[in-house]
Amino acid sequence: MDGRPEAAQYAAVLPLAYLLGSISWGYMLLQWRMGVDVREYGSGRTGMSNVLRTGGAKAAAVVLTLDIAKGVIAVVIARAVIGTTAAEVAAALIVLVGHNWPVFLQFKGGRGILTALGGLVIMAPLPAILATATFLAVVGLSRYISLGSVIGVMIGALSVLGLALADVHSDTYMVYGFIACAMIIWQHRDNIQRIRRGSERRIGQQATKVE
Repeated sequence: MDGRPEAAQYAAVLPLAYLLGSISWGYMLLQWRMGVDVREYGSGRTGMSNVLRTGGAKAAAVVLTLDIAKGVIAVVIARAVIGTTAAEVAAALIVLVGHNWPVFLQFKGGRGILTALGGLVIMAPLPAILATATFLAVVGLSRYISLGSVIGVMIGALSVLGLALADVHSDTYMVYGFIACAMIIWQHRDNIQRIRRGSERRIGQQATKVE
């Protein structure tokens, strides 16, 4: 079979996924509402948790919704245009790359939890639910968003593996589960060090300006 039509579809979908991921809603919202560069506060990241500390709960809720939507939209487009699980996984990973390393902000964005969750919701809803429940439980007990994120993505990846082995969904989704998990844990490496030192911020602590 001639692979050129599918190659052309990938060539259209994947750059679009990266550009979609590169839209840093946290950065844009706080610039618009407060005239603040969120990268100059707290962790220096553009994601929801730093927006929560810098701009408050309402701004964080907006960013939460829009960052999840990035992952959802990327996978839905890949499914509609190409129609394979491999394409869904590729689009979900590329939109995550865009979120974490956005071309528009000198390749410094968020840590990817919500955008990764958005993609997973479409591909494998049950692992997404389990990951979210784990996140909420860990954050509720520890008050550390970062700890909940790391443990949540690990549970999500293991859930994807288990359900794939049980033939509940495509084995291809395992690729997404483990690569996305590795990317997100890598992005949290500084948080992990701060947790070990006892200096990680808990929920409710305001972000201070980066020195």
